[in-house]
Amino acid sequence: MKMRDHGGDPDRARREYGEGDWLDLSTGINPRPYPIPAIPARAFTDLPTGADLEALIQAARQAYATEAGIVPLGGAQAAIQIVPRLAEPGRARVLAPTYNEHGAALAAQGWPVQEVRDPEALAGADLAVLVNPNNPDGRRHDPDWLGGLAGRVGLLIVDESFADAEPGLSLAPRLPRLENVVVLRSFGKFYGLAGLRLGFALAAPGLSQRIAALAGPWAVSGPAIHAGIAALRDRDWRLRRAAGLAWDADRLDRAARLAGWRLVGGTELFRTYDSPDAHAAQDRLARARIWTRIFPYSAHWIRLGLPGDETGWHRLERALTGQRD
Repeated sequence: MKMRDHGGDPDRARREYGEGDWLDLSTGINPRPYPIPAIPARAFTDLPTGADLEALIQAARQAYATEAGIVPLGGAQAAIQIVPRLAEPGRARVLAPTYNEHGAALAAQGWPVQEVRDPEALAGADLAVLVNPNNPDGRRHDPDWLGGLAGRVGLLIVDESFADAEPGLSLAPRLPRLENVVVLRSFGKFYGLAGLRLGFALAAPGLSQRIAALAGPWAVSGPAIHAGIAALRDRDWRLRRAAGLAWDADRLDRAARLAGWRLVGGTELFRTYDSPDAHAAQDRLARARIWTRIFPYSAHWIRLGLPGDETGWHRLERALTGQRD
């Protein structure tokens, strides 16, 4: 099985480069999180009620503009762990390169996994996985095409963990009439609340009921439910934040060009660049206590998230151009 490497590992940065005031840009998490309102004490002391869970589902239904069955889970990762158990192992194909947990979770449950580079090569699979928009290269797939692909595979998994800022990409509004499709949504990335561990699986009733049965009772915590309801209902914040993230992504692209890097692609939450030497680029930024993400399959790709304030932007922009404070 391939090494399951990830961003978001500041412990490794500290081990290799020492302590300090680290700016962690190795993840694609919104650095300006949703302002969580006061959470009632009972969210911590009592088990979540059916009414609480239903309120969260309705908030997600509105935010994702879908009539599908919705299963709240402990992050999109929890859904990824459930997916291999939705069918008996057969031919699994994953559109790569992408988030490596999809292939790893399938392989751990006995699925033979083939990584393919051409989206058309997913056709004929018993289970096909793609991420839209993709992590790390930002490749996007038209929902009309995805709907057609669903008719050519046994089970289609579409990971929309980074789709919040681009609702037009989402397949969620076309559910539940696509009965063999599961859409995965992350809450923590766009809302900047990854520590809450909240995500959703969306599917037609038959599939969503199976996912809920595999997840078991109380799959999400009381605090996550209450924070999720407030955030998902807040359409104005969502629109403002999406616009702000787009501006920040452009700013990061401008800074990267000054460093001589070429944009590979990305989303409003992260950008991936082609550099002459990704290891050297990561090392140079790490010596300025800025942590980034590189990939075992590319000697040139480096991915950066967004700084959250002007102090962070100042540090990054100076480091990218070789300036010293």
